[in-house]
Amino acid sequence: MRAISSLALVFCSLSLCAQTGFYDLNTIQKIEVFFSQADWDYQMDTAKYGNESYIMADSIRINGVLLDSVGVKYKGNSSYDSTYVKNPLHIELDTYKNQSYQGVKDIKLSNGYRDPSMIREVLSYAVLENYMDCPRANFATLYINGQYIGLYSNDESINKQFLSAHFYSSSNTFIKGNPIVNPTPATKASLRYLSADSSQYLNYYEMKSDFGWNDLVELCDTVTNYPGSMDVVMDVDRALWMLAFNNVLVNLDSYTGAFCQNFYLYKDGTQRYNPIVWDLNMSFGGFAFAGSGNSSLGTLSPTNMQQLPLTLHASDSYWPLIKNLLSNPMYKRMYIAHAKTITEEFFANSAYETLATQMQTTIDGAVKSDSQKFYSYVEFQNGMTGDVANGSLTIPGITNLMSGRVSYLQSTTEFTTTAPVISSIQESNSTPDLNSQVVITANVTNGTTVYLGYRHGLTDKFTRIAMYDDGAHDDGASGDGVFGAAFTMLSLQAQYYVYAENNDAGIFSPQRAEHEFYELTANIAVTGAGQIMINEYLASNQSDAKDESGEREDWIELYNTTSSSLDLYGLYLSDDKENPKKFAFPQGTVIPPNDYLIIWADEDVSIPNYLHANFKLSNDGEQLILTSIKGTIIDSLSFGPQLDDVSEGRCPNGTGPVVSLPYTSLGLSNCKNSSVDEQAALHFQYYPNPANQFIFVSFIEATEAHTIRIYNHLGALMVERPMSGSGEQVDISSLSEGIYFVRVDQSRAMKLVVIK
Repeated sequence: MRAISSLALVFCSLSLCAQTGFYDLNTIQKIEVFFSQADWDYQMDTAKYGNESYIMADSIRINGVLLDSVGVKYKGNSSYDSTYVKNPLHIELDTYKNQSYQGVKDIKLSNGYRDPSMIREVLSYAVLENYMDCPRANFATLYINGQYIGLYSNDESINKQFLSAHFYSSSNTFIKGNPIVNPTPATKASLRYLSADSSQYLNYYEMKSDFGWNDLVELCDTVTNYPGSMDVVMDVDRALWMLAFNNVLVNLDSYTGAFCQNFYLYKDGTQRYNPIVWDLNMSFGGFAFAGSGNSSLGTLSPTNMQQLPLTLHASDSYWPLIKNLLSNPMYKRMYIAHAKTITEEFFANSAYETLATQMQTTIDGAVKSDSQKFYSYVEFQNGMTGDVANGSLTIPGITNLMSGRVSYLQSTTEFTTTAPVISSIQESNSTPDLNSQVVITANVTNGTTVYLGYRHGLTDKFTRIAMYDDGAHDDGASGDGVFGAAFTMLSLQAQYYVYAENNDAGIFSPQRAEHEFYELTANIAVTGAGQIMINEYLASNQSDAKDESGEREDWIELYNTTSSSLDLYGLYLSDDKENPKKFAFPQGTVIPPNDYLIIWADEDVSIPNYLHANFKLSNDGEQLILTSIKGTIIDSLSFGPQLDDVSEGRCPNGTGPVVSLPYTSLGLSNCKNSSVDEQAALHFQYYPNPANQFIFVSFIEATEAHTIRIYNHLGALMVERPMSGSGEQVDISSLSEGIYFVRVDQSRAMKLVVIK
């Protein structure tokens, strides 16, 4: 997702300004695989025809970095053949040992099958990333045992890392729309309801999570039989973007084509499924089968592809997602608006040709020396303009296809109807106070209905409400073309967009909504840099502390370096500098002076009253970053591969360098030789732990009066009472089950587990 601050829009991908590192579009990755097995190719073929297991390669060298013992296997359906030297590969770096390259564990290499231009896949993803979450992609050269195999497209794997980065979780239902039998028009993964028996779906989908078949049945039932509830189970806007992209780019080896395949669905925290596009090597007309019903391939000529109807399958019950979305007049207008945006931003203005030229220039030398490519070097050079025969079919040159496609689309009724015009979007306050009302107004001409979509966080669903031009919604005079609507600023940041339509067409502002949006930031004071530090972390918890659910999860400890309690509301914690606002601290999160706060890094964000981040730590090493809503970096650090149950932290607390610690010290000082020393330094003890109704607090020496305080996991004070003498019983019966922290006067906090 792209956060568009206030009213400023960023259009990066109209040029090659995309990813850096392993997916940098300006560089070709060099991947060298080394097998000791003389018959490695035979073993890989055998595994592909069998259970598709990995074969161990002795080592792999990626851009000069050597890793040993990696898993390699062939992948693909039509793009794989045992007679090919250049087959598509899946390389898994951590099959046999815990390792990664720049945080990447899975490498997916596609072999350019049915693509004379060699850029279809990478170019398609470069377009798609502007409109929905999708894999990153670039190019790589592959060598096996020193032999140059050829140039590949290097596509980011849609795995748990991808899900966590884009949907802030990775453990929910995760489905791949790909038949496990040979794809035919009769084996569609079309989300069509078959029966209540989940076994009826086994041949048409792959379940990538540990559960979810009943979820899939419920999803198909809703998509097919209850389209009015589609927005409850599906992110409809992402689905519309997917369908618009498939249609405009004639990407038919997809949900839109004859086989209904090559997409993923992931259920996010809103309990809706998010479609994710996959496998674009035959985009731009490389796959000529549109399909019809349950038996026809619907084979297309290049002219048919140019004139592919925007309403393809709109009345075909074998494509229920298309049929039932486009039968809804508003969704259909939104779909057309998305298709127009893609067409105008990349194809009508020839921007895609600039991207294509840059890509082909980058890979020219690698293609020329690739003796295993499926087409000649001349066909590569002419890949944008030259049609190439492929048996009885024709693979169109990309510009040949798209120039005719643009002309056709711009002549259709759907594109020529007059859409509303949205201008002069205004916010009543660009930095509103929390819980204050914000009014959004917009000038709209030629629109009969106008909506404001808004949400209170990146993990929320947009709520759509009507905007009015009646003079009663802070919109000025009635009938003046200014529409207004209001919502309450309930969070640190809010995102919004405006959508307007008439009977014929609709339009969004920003036009890439809901993928892009306008953003408001609340007016609050936040903690400054250096006051709260990332103090300790454990990235591989095998036998260390358990959370309140009794599970051993990775954890992060923060430390308050000041002598005052600090409120963390307005701060964010993340493991990705490109997405620094992954986890927002809730209201009421406080760290007492010179004290600690624990965050479990386990994605269990549904647990109330405890701090559970929506990401997990990688024991391969990664980064941690603590930022404020104002964009200030409060603290950040990076770490390498981690050992089980060995934490790293700062010594002295909050200020020292990060070092490997001799023992984990969750909620305690990092600088003692043992937890026993820390206990003694506190001058008090308590028991039992875990406890239920009472704890008994005793002092090592009878001293003057003390005050005991017990805080919950968010840092809120739950129990406070004076004490005297050598020890007393403290009633904790009012505390619910969970983890708490006990302090006496200004001592360090000690962890207390309350069970019920």
